[in-house]
Amino acid sequence: FFSYLFFGGPFLMSGVKRTHADMAEKPSVGLVGWRGMVGSVLIGRMKEEKDFDSVNPVFFSTSQAGQAAPDVGAGESVLKDAYDIATLASCAAIISCQGGDYTKKVLPELRAKQWTGYWIDAASTKRMDEDSIIILDPVNNDVIEKGVKSGVKNYIGGNCTVSLMLMALGGLFKHDLVEWIAAETYQAASGAGAKNMKELIQQMGTIHEAGKDLLSGSADALELDSVVTKCLRSDTFPCENFGVPLGGSLIPWIDTAVADGQSREEWKGMVECNKILGTQAPIPVDGTCVRVGTMRCHSQALTIKLKKDLPMEEIEKIIAAANDWVKVIPNNKADTIKELSPAAVCGSLVCPVGRLRKMKMGPEYLNAFTVGDQLLWGAAEPLRRMMNILLKLGAI
Repeated sequence: FFSYLFFGGPFLMSGVKRTHADMAEKPSVGLVGWRGMVGSVLIGRMKEEKDFDSVNPVFFSTSQAGQAAPDVGAGESVLKDAYDIATLASCAAIISCQGGDYTKKVLPELRAKQWTGYWIDAASTKRMDEDSIIILDPVNNDVIEKGVKSGVKNYIGGNCTVSLMLMALGGLFKHDLVEWIAAETYQAASGAGAKNMKELIQQMGTIHEAGKDLLSGSADALELDSVVTKCLRSDTFPCENFGVPLGGSLIPWIDTAVADGQSREEWKGMVECNKILGTQAPIPVDGTCVRVGTMRCHSQALTIKLKKDLPMEEIEKIIAAANDWVKVIPNNKADTIKELSPAAVCGSLVCPVGRLRKMKMGPEYLNAFTVGDQLLWGAAEPLRRMMNILLKLGAI
Protein backbone atom coordinates (compact mmCIF):
# COMPACT_ATOMS: atom_id res chain seq x y z
CA PHE A 1 0.00 0.00 0.00
CA PHE A 2 2.63 2.51 1.05
CA SER A 3 4.91 1.73 -1.90
CA TYR A 4 1.97 2.48 -4.16
CA LEU A 5 0.90 5.54 -2.24
CA PHE A 6 4.24 7.22 -2.17
CA PHE A 7 6.15 5.87 -5.15
CA GLY A 8 3.90 4.02 -7.57
CA GLY A 9 0.68 5.98 -7.31
CA PRO A 10 -0.11 9.67 -7.15
CA PHE A 11 3.35 10.53 -5.83
CA LEU A 12 5.48 9.27 -8.75
CA MET A 13 8.97 10.75 -8.79
CA SER A 14 8.87 13.45 -11.44
CA GLY A 15 12.59 13.86 -11.91
CA VAL A 16 12.25 17.64 -11.59
CA LYS A 17 14.85 18.93 -9.17
CA ARG A 18 14.09 21.79 -6.82
CA THR A 19 16.17 24.87 -7.44
CA HIS A 20 17.52 27.07 -4.65
CA ALA A 21 15.41 29.96 -5.92
CA ASP A 22 12.23 27.88 -5.84
CA MET A 23 12.84 26.81 -2.26
CA ALA A 24 13.84 30.29 -1.07
CA GLU A 25 10.50 31.75 -2.15
CA LYS A 26 8.44 29.46 0.09
CA PRO A 27 8.60 28.69 3.80
CA SER A 28 10.03 25.28 4.69
CA VAL A 29 7.58 22.99 6.45
CA GLY A 30 8.89 19.78 7.99
CA LEU A 31 6.79 16.61 7.90
CA VAL A 32 7.46 13.80 10.35
CA GLY A 33 5.52 10.55 10.66
CA TRP A 34 4.07 10.86 7.16
CA ARG A 35 4.17 7.08 6.54
CA GLY A 36 1.77 6.21 9.34
CA MET A 37 -1.99 6.04 9.12
CA VAL A 38 -2.71 9.65 10.09
CA GLY A 39 0.32 10.87 8.17
CA SER A 40 -0.77 9.06 5.02
CA VAL A 41 -4.22 10.62 5.22
CA LEU A 42 -2.62 14.01 5.82
CA ILE A 43 -0.34 13.81 2.78
CA GLY A 44 -3.24 12.66 0.63
CA ARG A 45 -5.35 15.61 1.72
CA MET A 46 -2.49 18.07 1.19
CA LYS A 47 -2.09 16.72 -2.34
CA GLU A 48 -5.81 17.03 -3.02
CA GLU A 49 -5.92 20.63 -1.81
CA LYS A 50 -2.60 21.57 -3.49
CA ASP A 51 -1.15 22.64 -0.15
CA PHE A 52 2.37 21.80 -1.27
CA ASP A 53 2.22 24.57 -3.89
CA SER A 54 2.62 27.13 -1.10
CA VAL A 55 5.48 25.60 0.90
CA ASN A 56 8.83 23.91 0.57
CA PRO A 57 8.13 20.46 2.07
CA VAL A 58 10.97 18.82 3.99
CA PHE A 59 10.33 15.15 4.73
CA PHE A 60 11.94 13.60 7.80
CA SER A 61 12.34 9.97 8.81
CA THR A 62 13.32 8.29 12.07
CA SER A 63 14.78 5.26 10.25
CA GLN A 64 15.36 5.94 6.52
CA ALA A 65 17.29 9.22 6.34
CA GLY A 66 19.09 9.60 3.03
CA GLN A 67 16.56 7.65 1.00
CA ALA A 68 14.34 9.29 -1.60
CA ALA A 69 11.51 11.40 -0.21
CA PRO A 70 8.07 11.30 -1.81
CA ASP A 71 7.73 13.80 -4.61
CA VAL A 72 4.61 15.80 -3.88
CA GLY A 73 5.06 18.14 -6.82
CA ALA A 74 8.05 20.01 -5.44
CA GLY A 75 10.73 17.95 -7.18
CA GLU A 76 13.21 15.38 -5.95
CA SER A 77 14.62 15.43 -2.42
CA VAL A 78 15.93 13.03 0.19
CA LEU A 79 14.61 12.16 3.62
CA LYS A 80 16.21 14.05 6.48
CA ASP A 81 17.06 12.61 9.88
CA ALA A 82 14.07 13.23 12.17
CA TYR A 83 16.44 13.56 15.14
CA ASP A 84 18.70 16.13 13.47
CA ILE A 85 17.80 19.18 15.54
CA ALA A 86 19.69 21.63 13.31
CA THR A 87 17.83 20.51 10.19
CA LEU A 88 14.50 20.49 11.99
CA ALA A 89 15.21 23.99 13.26
CA SER A 90 15.64 25.25 9.68
CA CYS A 91 11.90 24.76 9.17
CA ALA A 92 9.43 27.56 9.80
CA ALA A 93 6.88 24.97 10.90
CA ILE A 94 6.92 21.25 11.61
CA ILE A 95 3.91 18.95 11.28
CA SER A 96 4.36 15.78 13.32
CA CYS A 97 2.32 12.58 13.13
CA GLN A 98 5.15 10.60 14.72
CA GLY A 99 3.56 10.14 18.12
CA GLY A 100 3.92 11.38 21.66
CA ASP A 101 7.31 9.85 22.48
CA TYR A 102 8.85 11.69 19.53
CA THR A 103 7.29 14.96 20.66
CA LYS A 104 8.56 14.48 24.21
CA LYS A 105 12.10 13.94 22.96
CA VAL A 106 12.46 16.37 20.08
CA LEU A 107 10.37 19.44 20.88
CA PRO A 108 12.20 20.34 24.13
CA GLU A 109 15.51 20.03 22.29
CA LEU A 110 14.26 22.32 19.53
CA ARG A 111 13.05 24.95 21.99
CA ALA A 112 16.32 24.68 23.93
CA LYS A 113 18.09 25.68 20.71
CA GLN A 114 15.87 28.80 20.60
CA TRP A 115 13.78 27.50 17.72
CA THR A 116 10.81 29.85 17.39
CA GLY A 117 8.98 27.96 14.65
CA TYR A 118 5.49 26.48 14.81
CA TRP A 119 4.93 22.96 16.09
CA ILE A 120 1.77 21.34 14.66
CA ASP A 121 1.15 17.93 16.20
CA ALA A 122 -1.35 15.08 15.96
CA ALA A 123 -0.17 13.57 19.28
CA SER A 124 -1.90 14.38 22.55
CA THR A 125 1.30 15.12 24.48
CA LYS A 126 0.96 18.91 24.59
CA ARG A 127 -2.82 19.29 24.21
CA MET A 128 -3.48 20.52 27.72
CA ASP A 129 -0.27 22.54 28.15
CA GLU A 130 -0.75 26.25 28.71
CA ASP A 131 1.58 27.10 25.81
CA SER A 132 -0.54 25.11 23.33
CA ILE A 133 -3.82 25.59 21.49
CA ILE A 134 -6.02 22.69 20.38
CA ILE A 135 -6.90 23.28 16.73
CA LEU A 136 -10.29 22.85 15.08
CA ASP A 137 -10.64 26.02 13.04
CA PRO A 138 -14.24 25.60 11.81
CA VAL A 139 -15.10 25.81 15.52
CA ASN A 140 -12.37 27.90 17.17
CA ASN A 141 -10.69 29.91 14.42
CA ASP A 142 -10.94 33.01 16.62
CA VAL A 143 -8.99 31.27 19.40
CA ILE A 144 -6.36 30.07 16.91
CA GLU A 145 -5.81 33.43 15.21
CA LYS A 146 -5.63 35.19 18.56
CA GLY A 147 -3.01 32.66 19.63
CA VAL A 148 -0.89 33.18 16.51
CA LYS A 149 -1.00 36.95 16.93
CA SER A 150 -0.07 36.68 20.61
CA GLY A 151 2.94 34.44 19.95
CA VAL A 152 1.69 30.94 20.73
CA LYS A 153 3.87 28.44 18.85
CA ASN A 154 2.32 25.01 19.60
CA TYR A 155 -0.86 23.92 17.80
CA ILE A 156 -2.18 20.48 18.63
CA GLY A 157 -4.86 18.31 17.05
CA GLY A 158 -7.67 17.41 19.44
CA ASN A 159 -9.18 14.15 20.58
CA CYS A 160 -11.06 12.60 17.69
CA THR A 161 -14.46 12.18 19.34
CA VAL A 162 -14.36 15.66 20.87
CA SER A 163 -13.46 17.22 17.52
CA LEU A 164 -16.20 15.32 15.71
CA MET A 165 -18.79 16.27 18.32
CA LEU A 166 -17.87 19.94 17.98
CA MET A 167 -17.92 19.79 14.18
CA ALA A 168 -21.46 18.43 14.35
CA LEU A 169 -22.83 20.61 17.16
CA GLY A 170 -20.65 23.70 16.86
CA GLY A 171 -23.67 25.89 16.13
CA LEU A 172 -25.22 25.14 19.52
CA PHE A 173 -21.99 26.09 21.28
CA LYS A 174 -21.56 29.22 19.16
CA HIS A 175 -25.01 30.42 20.23
CA ASP A 176 -24.26 29.58 23.88
CA LEU A 177 -27.15 27.12 24.05
CA VAL A 178 -25.45 24.15 25.73
CA GLU A 179 -25.77 23.67 29.49
CA TRP A 180 -24.25 20.17 29.45
CA ILE A 181 -23.73 17.13 27.21
CA ALA A 182 -23.70 13.40 27.87
CA ALA A 183 -21.94 11.53 25.06
CA GLU A 184 -22.10 7.78 24.53
CA THR A 185 -19.49 6.94 21.88
CA TYR A 186 -19.12 4.07 19.43
CA GLN A 187 -15.47 4.26 18.42
CA ALA A 188 -13.85 2.43 15.52
CA ALA A 189 -10.87 0.09 15.62
CA SER A 190 -8.75 2.59 13.70
CA GLY A 191 -8.76 4.83 16.77
CA ALA A 192 -6.54 2.23 18.44
CA GLY A 193 -4.11 2.00 15.50
CA ALA A 194 -3.34 0.12 12.31
CA LYS A 195 -2.53 -3.18 14.07
CA ASN A 196 -5.90 -3.09 15.76
CA MET A 197 -7.70 -2.56 12.45
CA LYS A 198 -6.02 -5.64 11.06
CA GLU A 199 -6.79 -7.62 14.19
CA LEU A 200 -10.49 -6.75 13.92
CA ILE A 201 -10.63 -8.25 10.42
CA GLN A 202 -8.65 -11.27 11.63
CA GLN A 203 -11.20 -11.73 14.41
CA MET A 204 -14.08 -11.49 11.93
CA GLY A 205 -12.41 -14.09 9.76
CA THR A 206 -11.91 -16.42 12.70
CA ILE A 207 -15.58 -16.10 13.64
CA HIS A 208 -16.65 -16.82 10.07
CA GLU A 209 -14.41 -19.85 9.86
CA ALA A 210 -15.89 -21.24 13.05
CA GLY A 211 -19.49 -20.81 11.95
CA LYS A 212 -19.36 -21.13 8.17
CA ASP A 213 -21.03 -24.56 8.12
CA LEU A 214 -24.06 -23.18 9.94
CA LEU A 215 -24.92 -20.29 7.62
CA SER A 216 -27.45 -22.02 5.40
CA GLY A 217 -31.11 -21.17 5.73
CA SER A 218 -31.92 -24.50 7.37
CA ALA A 219 -29.15 -24.31 9.97
CA ASP A 220 -30.02 -23.80 13.63
CA ALA A 221 -29.30 -20.16 14.59
CA LEU A 222 -28.94 -21.05 18.28
CA GLU A 223 -26.32 -23.65 17.40
CA LEU A 224 -24.51 -21.01 15.35
CA ASP A 225 -24.66 -18.64 18.32
CA SER A 226 -23.20 -21.32 20.58
CA VAL A 227 -20.35 -21.99 18.15
CA VAL A 228 -19.54 -18.29 17.81
CA THR A 229 -19.63 -17.74 21.58
CA LYS A 230 -17.26 -20.67 22.10
CA CYS A 231 -14.98 -19.20 19.43
CA LEU A 232 -14.95 -15.77 21.09
CA ARG A 233 -14.04 -17.32 24.45
CA SER A 234 -11.33 -19.56 23.05
CA ASP A 235 -7.77 -19.08 24.29
CA THR A 236 -6.64 -19.12 20.65
CA PHE A 237 -8.93 -16.28 19.55
CA PRO A 238 -6.70 -13.52 18.06
CA CYS A 239 -6.75 -10.58 20.48
CA GLU A 240 -3.10 -9.69 21.03
CA ASN A 241 -3.73 -5.98 20.46
CA PHE A 242 -7.21 -5.46 21.90
CA GLY A 243 -6.72 -7.95 24.72
CA VAL A 244 -10.29 -9.19 24.30
CA PRO A 245 -12.65 -9.88 21.37
CA LEU A 246 -13.97 -6.85 19.48
CA GLY A 247 -15.42 -8.60 16.42
CA GLY A 248 -18.80 -9.93 17.50
CA SER A 249 -18.47 -7.99 20.74
CA LEU A 250 -17.53 -4.55 22.09
CA ILE A 251 -15.13 -3.01 24.62
CA PRO A 252 -16.69 -0.49 27.05
CA TRP A 253 -13.37 1.03 28.09
CA ILE A 254 -10.86 3.08 26.06
CA ASP A 255 -7.44 4.24 27.33
CA THR A 256 -6.23 4.25 30.93
CA ALA A 257 -8.13 4.90 34.15
CA VAL A 258 -8.29 8.38 35.69
CA ALA A 259 -10.04 9.78 38.75
CA ASP A 260 -13.74 9.33 39.58
CA GLY A 261 -14.08 6.09 37.62
CA GLN A 262 -13.59 7.68 34.21
CA SER A 263 -11.37 6.37 31.45
CA ARG A 264 -8.90 8.89 30.07
CA GLU A 265 -10.89 8.98 26.82
CA GLU A 266 -13.97 10.05 28.79
CA TRP A 267 -11.96 12.64 30.75
CA LYS A 268 -10.83 14.26 27.51
CA GLY A 269 -14.42 15.06 26.59
CA MET A 270 -14.84 17.90 29.05
CA VAL A 271 -11.31 19.27 29.33
CA GLU A 272 -10.59 19.33 25.59
CA CYS A 273 -14.03 20.57 24.57
CA ASN A 274 -13.71 23.56 26.87
CA LYS A 275 -10.12 24.29 25.88
CA ILE A 276 -11.04 24.22 22.18
CA LEU A 277 -13.92 26.61 22.79
CA GLY A 278 -11.95 28.84 25.14
CA THR A 279 -14.83 28.88 27.63
CA GLN A 280 -14.69 30.99 30.79
CA ALA A 281 -17.27 28.84 32.61
CA PRO A 282 -16.63 25.16 31.79
CA ILE A 283 -19.44 23.23 30.10
CA PRO A 284 -19.87 19.78 31.69
CA VAL A 285 -19.27 16.95 29.20
CA ASP A 286 -19.28 13.31 30.28
CA GLY A 287 -20.36 9.88 29.10
CA THR A 288 -19.14 6.39 28.28
CA CYS A 289 -16.63 5.65 25.51
CA VAL A 290 -17.03 2.28 23.82
CA ARG A 291 -14.91 0.55 21.18
CA VAL A 292 -17.07 -1.18 18.56
CA GLY A 293 -16.34 -3.42 15.59
CA THR A 294 -16.20 -0.81 12.84
CA MET A 295 -13.02 -0.14 10.88
CA ARG A 296 -13.11 3.64 10.64
CA CYS A 297 -15.40 6.50 11.78
CA HIS A 298 -16.56 7.25 15.30
CA SER A 299 -20.24 7.61 16.17
CA GLN A 300 -21.81 9.31 19.17
CA ALA A 301 -25.24 9.29 20.78
CA LEU A 302 -25.67 12.62 22.53
CA THR A 303 -28.00 13.91 25.20
CA ILE A 304 -27.83 17.70 25.25
CA LYS A 305 -29.30 19.89 27.98
CA LEU A 306 -30.09 23.23 26.35
CA LYS A 307 -30.14 26.49 28.27
CA LYS A 308 -33.56 27.28 26.87
CA ASP A 309 -36.39 25.74 24.91
CA LEU A 310 -36.22 26.38 21.17
CA PRO A 311 -38.35 25.05 18.30
CA MET A 312 -36.79 22.07 16.52
CA GLU A 313 -36.79 23.95 13.22
CA GLU A 314 -34.64 26.70 14.76
CA ILE A 315 -32.31 24.17 16.38
CA GLU A 316 -31.76 22.42 13.06
CA LYS A 317 -31.03 25.71 11.30
CA ILE A 318 -28.49 26.70 13.95
CA ILE A 319 -26.72 23.34 13.67
CA ALA A 320 -26.73 23.33 9.84
CA ALA A 321 -25.32 26.88 9.58
CA ALA A 322 -22.29 26.27 11.79
CA ASN A 323 -19.79 25.25 9.09
CA ASP A 324 -19.55 23.94 5.54
CA TRP A 325 -19.31 20.27 6.51
CA VAL A 326 -22.07 19.62 9.03
CA LYS A 327 -25.16 18.06 7.49
CA VAL A 328 -28.48 17.71 9.27
CA ILE A 329 -30.13 14.36 8.49
CA PRO A 330 -33.94 14.30 8.66
CA ASN A 331 -35.17 12.24 11.60
CA ASN A 332 -36.76 9.39 9.67
CA LYS A 333 -35.68 5.79 9.23
CA ALA A 334 -34.86 5.89 5.50
CA ASP A 335 -32.52 8.89 5.66
CA THR A 336 -31.02 7.83 8.98
CA ILE A 337 -29.92 4.34 7.97
CA LYS A 338 -28.70 5.58 4.59
CA GLU A 339 -26.61 8.56 5.69
CA LEU A 340 -25.88 8.26 9.41
CA SER A 341 -23.41 5.37 9.62
CA PRO A 342 -19.67 4.69 9.33
CA ALA A 343 -20.29 2.89 6.03
CA ALA A 344 -21.80 6.06 4.57
CA VAL A 345 -19.30 8.54 6.02
CA CYS A 346 -15.91 6.79 5.73
CA GLY A 347 -13.43 8.87 3.71
CA SER A 348 -15.67 11.94 3.71
CA LEU A 349 -15.30 15.33 5.38
CA VAL A 350 -19.07 15.54 5.84
CA CYS A 351 -20.18 15.46 9.48
CA PRO A 352 -23.79 14.25 9.48
CA VAL A 353 -25.92 14.74 12.58
CA GLY A 354 -29.38 13.28 12.93
CA ARG A 355 -31.90 11.67 15.29
CA LEU A 356 -32.58 15.25 16.37
CA ARG A 357 -35.63 15.36 18.63
CA LYS A 358 -36.82 16.64 21.98
CA MET A 359 -36.60 14.06 24.76
CA LYS A 360 -39.21 12.99 27.30
CA MET A 361 -37.24 14.55 30.16
CA GLY A 362 -38.37 18.01 29.06
CA PRO A 363 -38.34 20.53 26.19
CA GLU A 364 -34.74 21.63 26.91
CA TYR A 365 -33.41 18.09 26.42
CA LEU A 366 -32.19 17.34 22.90
CA ASN A 367 -31.30 13.94 21.45
CA ALA A 368 -28.73 13.69 18.64
CA PHE A 369 -26.60 11.12 16.85
CA THR A 370 -23.55 11.96 14.78
CA VAL A 371 -20.87 10.13 12.79
CA GLY A 372 -17.52 11.37 11.52
CA ASP A 373 -14.31 10.11 9.97
CA GLN A 374 -11.84 10.47 12.83
CA LEU A 375 -8.84 10.14 10.50
CA LEU A 376 -9.98 13.36 8.79
CA TRP A 377 -11.55 15.93 11.15
CA GLY A 378 -10.43 13.90 14.13
CA ALA A 379 -6.77 13.78 13.10
CA ALA A 380 -5.29 14.92 9.76
CA GLU A 381 -7.52 17.75 8.52
CA PRO A 382 -6.92 20.27 11.33
CA LEU A 383 -3.14 19.89 10.84
CA ARG A 384 -3.09 20.92 7.18
CA ARG A 385 -5.59 23.68 7.85
CA MET A 386 -3.39 25.04 10.63
CA MET A 387 -0.48 25.29 8.22
CA ASN A 388 -2.68 27.28 5.87
CA ILE A 389 -3.80 29.59 8.66
CA LEU A 390 -0.14 30.37 9.39
CA LEU A 391 0.39 31.12 5.71
CA LYS A 392 -2.72 33.31 5.54
CA LEU A 393 -1.63 35.32 8.57
CA GLY A 394 1.92 35.71 7.25
CA ALA A 395 3.30 33.86 10.27
CA ILE A 396 5.47 31.61 8.07
